[in-house]
Amino acid sequence: MPVVPGAEAFARDGGPTGVLLCHGFTGSPQSLRPWASSLAAAGLTVSLPRLPGHGTTWQEMARTRWEDWFAEVNRAFDELQSRCDEIFVMGLSMGACLALRLAELRGAAVRGLVLVNPSLAPDSKLLFLVVPVVKLVVPAVKGIASDIKKPGVTEGGYDRTPVKAAASLPGLWRTTQQHLADVTQPVLVYHSTTDHVVGPASLSLLTRALPASQLEVRELADSYHVATLDNDAEAIFAGSLEFVRVHSELGRASTGETSGESIGGE
Repeated sequence: MPVVPGAEAFARDGGPTGVLLCHGFTGSPQSLRPWASSLAAAGLTVSLPRLPGHGTTWQEMARTRWEDWFAEVNRAFDELQSRCDEIFVMGLSMGACLALRLAELRGAAVRGLVLVNPSLAPDSKLLFLVVPVVKLVVPAVKGIASDIKKPGVTEGGYDRTPVKAAASLPGLWRTTQQHLADVTQPVLVYHSTTDHVVGPASLSLLTRALPASQLEVRELADSYHVATLDNDAEAIFAGSLEFVRVHSELGRASTGETSGESIGGE
């Protein structure tokens, strides 16, 4: 199945610190490409995979489920681990939920998490999609992509949402929620104060599950859901890079904190 131009996976080799980025539901690597490029430019080794069924057609996505998407994230982590000494995982929306699930299973192999508008609960526009009767009568409904405040910017997501794929989301939410106690890594969350896709329940759930000493939340006042392409994108890019510098185990030499060095130590 041909991939839509701009929706291709992204990967760059850099230093011994790696970052795995996870895009959101019905989106593609396009929504995170500037973020990935920024991290790569700082010398990090970066992997941004395209999740199965994404970046092609919604009809193909209708044949996939959350287990397929997680399997690709898990595969990409294994590949990145073979080339890096430490790995941070970052994600947008459903991709943030996949990142949390990966951290639950991989433990100390995940050094830290940066999450943008994480989706962890059915408190959003997706809620009506997961009612069992809906998936039996309609194959797709209006899409939820490109909730972006910045004029003229789109994320290239589907204009239709495959209902059967959406109906698998509660399984991901439920599994991730049940194991949040296994998340021991430092977590930085960027939260848009206006988000037309994900409601407040997801962040509330996360703040109840993780202690304040482990979780930091930063508000984004000038962006909607796809904040990685919106007015606050540069703040996310700079903040996530600083997060890596602070929490890296490789020390100053490998995190570029000395003058003239890149974060990858090159």
